[in-house]
Amino acid sequence: MGELETEEQKSRAEIATYLRDLADQLDSGDDVSLDLGGKQVMLNPVDPVTFKLEGESDWAEGDTEAKQSIEFELVWWRDAQTAEEGTLDVQE
Repeated sequence: MGELETEEQKSRAEIATYLRDLADQLDSGDDVSLDLGGKQVMLNPVDPVTFKLEGESDWAEGDTEAKQSIEFELVWWRDAQTAEEGTLDVQE
């Protein structure tokens, strides 16, 4: 169990590089390594993986800006008989 997330500003080019690296890791079939706020999380997605994609815009009357976002989420299920087997593999 557990959740670890990070939020930071990056350039479009930096984000594209990060997503290409993630895509290469997914394509390899091996573990996926994510750098989340100075911690590293190792995950091993197994087929089938549900890919959720969302585009959103938020604007209200009187606002001078509209917040827009793209969200990606990958979801899969793994066998786990104990809490330890279902815990994230976080490395400092």
